[in-house]
Amino acid sequence: MSKIAIFSKPQKPELAKLLPELVLWMRAHGLEPILDPVSGNYTQDAPIFGRSELAGQHPDLAVVLGGDGTLLAAARAFAKGGIPILSVNLGGLGFLAEVPLDDLFTTLEGWREDCCAVDVRSMLHAEVLRDSTVLKEYDALNDVVMSKGAMARIGEFAVHLSGQLAASFRADAVIVATPTGSTAYSLSANGPILAPNVDALVVTPVCPHLLTVRPMVVRGDAEVLVTIEGVPDQIFVTVDGQEALELRVGDRVRCRKSDHSVKLVRMSSNGFFDVLRAKLSWGER
Repeated sequence: MSKIAIFSKPQKPELAKLLPELVLWMRAHGLEPILDPVSGNYTQDAPIFGRSELAGQHPDLAVVLGGDGTLLAAARAFAKGGIPILSVNLGGLGFLAEVPLDDLFTTLEGWREDCCAVDVRSMLHAEVLRDSTVLKEYDALNDVVMSKGAMARIGEFAVHLSGQLAASFRADAVIVATPTGSTAYSLSANGPILAPNVDALVVTPVCPHLLTVRPMVVRGDAEVLVTIEGVPDQIFVTVDGQEALELRVGDRVRCRKSDHSVKLVRMSSNGFFDVLRAKLSWGER
């Protein structure tokens, strides 16, 4: 019997009706559901595990009910186990969580019959270095951002690419993004759009105080080292917009392609371009 993890966004009223129906449907189709605590608030008809424990139960699939933020959290939870994710959009934009709620059961049936496409997305691995110590390590599906706090003054950064100094500049932030993350914060900062299967990283300064500093696309095997050379008041490293750590002058954030990737279950393999057209009106006149 295939085991299915269910990972849900908090405070979504539609889950009160959806989750009991989903658990019943899974059981009727020979699937064993396991729930995260948020899902467990809506039904107690399946075992409940902490989010950090779900991957350790070795599910064959994770069904994520929410928006892009919920998917980003689920990606970090399930990627190391190589567990594919079926992400259902209950949010607004739904750029990553592109399966509509109406297609949930159809897509699940397609997965059971092994006729779904699997979209593999690379992740970013980041290490926060202070002196010679690694303070923290992260994996991100979208991006790792070094940014100033609430003060109006800007930060000072140096960026090295594979050991070579690329630039030193003042800016509000520096974004290191995966191809998936190229359509997130980096895009808002005038960064380029990368197709998800491109083996590359994007380094995007945010509001740099130099006209000559522009976003840069680098090889996927490049090491991007961002050094904090000056801080206005506070400066943080933020991972997928969800985890943060305060930095000091002299701290370094070393980014490279992660050893792990995220597997997204789709009914169609052309979803990325469909979403570009539908969500960003890409290519329209």
